[in-house]
Formats: sequence, C-alpha cells, structure tokens
Amino acid sequence: MKSSLPKVLHRIGGRTLLDWVLAAVEETKPERILVVVGHGAELVTAGLPDKVEAVHQPEQLGTGHAADLALSRLDALTDDDTVLIVYGDMPLLTSQLLATAVAARDGHAASLVAFEAANPSGYGRVLRARTGQLERIVEEKDASPVERKVTEVNAGVYAFAAAKLRRALSSLESKNAQNEYYLPDVLPIMKNDGGVAIVSADAAEVAGVNSHDQLAEAEAEIRARINADWQRQGVWMQDPSRVYIEPTVILAAGVRLYPGVHLEGATAVAAGAVIGPDVFAVDSAIGSGSRVWYSVLRSALVGDEVEVGPYASLRPGTVLEKGSKAGTFVEMKNTRVGEGAKVPHLAYMGDATVGARTNVGAGTITCNYNGYEKFPTTIGADAFIGSDTMLVAPVNIGDGAVTGAGSVITNDVEPGALAVERAEQKAIPGYAQRLKARYPGKKH
Repeated sequence: MKSSLPKVLHRIGGRTLLDWVLAAVEETKPERILVVVGHGAELVTAGLPDKVEAVHQPEQLGTGHAADLALSRLDALTDDDTVLIVYGDMPLLTSQLLATAVAARDGHAASLVAFEAANPSGYGRVLRARTGQLERIVEEKDASPVERKVTEVNAGVYAFAAAKLRRALSSLESKNAQNEYYLPDVLPIMKNDGGVAIVSADAAEVAGVNSHDQLAEAEAEIRARINADWQRQGVWMQDPSRVYIEPTVILAAGVRLYPGVHLEGATAVAAGAVIGPDVFAVDSAIGSGSRVWYSVLRSALVGDEVEVGPYASLRPGTVLEKGSKAGTFVEMKNTRVGEGAKVPHLAYMGDATVGARTNVGAGTITCNYNGYEKFPTTIGADAFIGSDTMLVAPVNIGDGAVTGAGSVITNDVEPGALAVERAEQKAIPGYAQRLKARYPGKKH
C-alpha cells in the first residue's frame, strides 16, 4: 500500500478491511475469533472489537506459522471442532461463502475455497489429480512453468478439523523459495487423512487488497452491494454509483437519494425525505418529508417537513423542528429552531433558540463568543428579526418582537416591542463629483 498505516486498517465503506472480514466471520457464529497480528500489531490490536483476541506473530515466518500460533491458544478444541482460517484483507467475503466452506468440511479433514483467475499471477495454483481431487497447492515462486499456466487458484479461505490440523502443522517444513511455513502445505497431508473438499467461489468475492487501485475497486463493490440492498427495500436512487451509504445508516422505504449523497455513522432518514444532490450527513436524523440539498449535517436533528439548503451547514447540537427552514448559506451550531420558524439565508445561529413561526432576516448573526466564553441567544415565538441584525449574546428577544434591519442588539427586547439601533444617516451633497475630481482620467 506504500503507507504507514497497516494494510488491514485502510477503510472502505465506513469500515476497515479487517472490520469487513470480521463482520462476515461473526455471522457464522464462531465460539471464538482470533486475529494474528504482525506488522503494525499495536495499531491493529487497538482497533479490534472487545470479543476478538489478538495473537502476536513477532516474526513473520509464513501462514503456517501464523496458524500454529493461533491454534496454540485454542487448547479447549475437540478433535472434530472446525477451525476457519481467512485472510484479513478480503473485505468482499460473505458469510454465505464462509458457511459453505464450513459445511463442506463436514466429513473431510479440510475444505478450501478456490476460484478461476483471469490473471493467476501471484496466487498459489490448485493442482488436481485426474480424479478431480486436490493434489496440492503450489505457490507461484515454487511453481514450474507448466504449473504457472493453471488458472484455478487458492483463495486463502480454509476450514479444518482441529485435531488433524494440529497434526499436519507439526509436520510443516520451510524448504521453499521464501523459507516460510506455508499453510497450504498441510493440504497434501490432510488429503490422506480424511480428504479435502474444494469450494468454488466467484473471483470478486475473494479478492484481496494490495494496492490503492484495488482498494477503490473493493469500495465500489461494497457500495454497489449496500445500495442494491437499499433499493430492494424501497429506497430510490437516481444514480446508485454516486451514492455513498455506510452500513450503520438506517433508511426508510420511500427515501429519495440524488447523486453526491454521503450518509455516514448513525444517520437515519425517514420515509418521504428527499436528500441531495451533494449532501454529507454524519450521525444525523432527517425526518419524514424533509428536503435537504447541497448541505452538510454533523450530529444534527432535522424534523419532519423541514427544508435545509442549498449550501447550509448544520453543526453538532442543531435541532430543526417540524416545518422549519435553514436556507441558503445558513450555518447553525447548538441551535434549536422551533416549529415553522425560518432562517432563510445568509445567517449564523450559534447557541441559540428560535421560537415557533419566527422569521430571521438575511445577514443576521448571533454574536455568541467573546473570545473566552460562549453565551446563548433566545428568540421567542412569532418574532421578526430584521436583516443584518447582530444579536450580541447573552440576549433575549420576546415573543412577537421586531428588530430593525442593521441593528446591533445588546439588550433584551420585550415581547411585541420594536428594537432599533442605528446611527443617524447623513447625506453629503456633491461628494461623488469631488471624489471623481481627485482621480482624473480613472474609472472606478
């Protein structure tokens, strides 16, 4: 990957590569899950779920050595327990494939997953006997020119009978081009100790990730799976290839998603909401019948029939109640906007409460920070805040009150009152001509 970040911690679709593998493994309901860590062990271990155990491989002596280290932690296994082994960089694995591999192991010493590769370079080749049974796996560096022409390759997914795996691992040698203990070398031993079943898979499902272009390909496949699933559940998408939904997001049937939508974290969208184009929402809720477009939402709660955008920024703590509006170039932070209230354009509401049915004029700002502390602004119901009003917090505007355009309000305003703060306007006759005379021949 040419990155300081361990490969399995690169992210696609809101999860690390390893998280996707663990999610598939967990659906098979194993009694225990162990992850063998080597390069970047501390970082990888720190990101593991609580119920997943880390096994440190201080020297990377091969996959056989890694399996032996993990198996040494599983002393309580019975002879016929199944040990499932997978790579941590295969995010497209499904629980169905893993369950098939486990089921195929029943009655055999082992099962392995193989696939037909359009380009087998880099993979271990699956060599079969004339009967079709597995003969052995040969790694590319150890393969002959004839063997390298084989296109059926080892995916690196195995299910083993525990006792037979222990015996076979004890017989491994490192006499190969890499001087490593190869896990596939146990298979010729196990074919004579109960047989090895081969499960065929689609190449895309078992693709590993070794570079950023492969990372992007895996992300596209994950995105396609997630979006197709939501479409089957009644979510409309104009262009699914340009909609990005993390697996933790919840959508109701009837949601409409336009291109450029990114929904992340604990975001939930109710029925009838229309999202996009170009919306980023993380850890936010969007109510039924709401319209959000060209906007960013971070830990915001948007009620039913609310309009957000275009070009609105809703920061953490923002709550928009039913029928309210945060319009064009409006920013809000830690602010509650009451039912039917409107902040239509070019405004900043920070640490504020806006009462029901109140209208906030363009250019209005809550001056909530004095350089040391944040202070609240409270605007009552049915108030009218004139354009370009500066509300210097802490300040309270009563129900039905009005502020004059261009005012700087530093004191509380009583309910129903008009507050105006302006210097007296002066006119200087002939000023434009005198100014022009100072710059002869120049245009402004």
